[in-house]
Amino acid sequence: MEWYDAIETVRSHLVRISTPSKTGTGFLLTSSAETQFMSIATAAHVLEHAHAWEEPIRITHDSTGHSTLLRPQDRAINLRAETDTAAISFKFGSLPLPTVPMSLIDYDFNVKPGVEIGWIGFPGIFSLNACFFSGRISFWLEKDRAYLVDGVVIHGVSGAPAIFVAEDHVKVIGVVTNYYPNRQVGEALPGLGAVRDVRHFQELLQATPNLAQAQAQETPPKGATDPLPPAADENL
Repeated sequence: MEWYDAIETVRSHLVRISTPSKTGTGFLLTSSAETQFMSIATAAHVLEHAHAWEEPIRITHDSTGHSTLLRPQDRAINLRAETDTAAISFKFGSLPLPTVPMSLIDYDFNVKPGVEIGWIGFPGIFSLNACFFSGRISFWLEKDRAYLVDGVVIHGVSGAPAIFVAEDHVKVIGVVTNYYPNRQVGEALPGLGAVRDVRHFQELLQATPNLAQAQAQETPPKGATDPLPPAADENL
């Protein structure tokens, strides 16, 4: 499979996420006509402010342009601050997404440094266009469950699926979350992107078979006066 084939596969699963204060990227995590439930994976910081303030969240399907506006009663949000990963769940059929999500890599398998990966998201400078980026894995940070990647990561791409091609299949290895710029010489120079692994999403797939259960397990909104966790340097 060539990268242009992989891009076509990913785009049908790709969504743009818009809140009153943030934009980001997401992708289909699960879809079930039987339980009338679907969910989108993304980065936690894309959703956390709207979740805390019970603001509406609009999700737009890239391939068709269809969108849905989700208010607090229409959705369930599960956030994991320490890995900056999240999922938003809502009623099946709200968007014309595929019925079969992309495969997640097994969470106890790490892709080796030197392997080329790609990611597709909606950069702020061209926020209506799904743009493809690529780079090679530089290092695996075990304590952070994150890959460091030598590729372009900019605002709006947070939550984008990071993929690699295994034979003729696309595998999702994680989500793009932030960028570590090189400030060692007094100005921001090219640095490293961060991709968080899929462990959180694998756990959600096992724990939330329907929307009612997802709402029961929703992460409580963080109060507006509560201290926020330290930023991972540059959230996007």
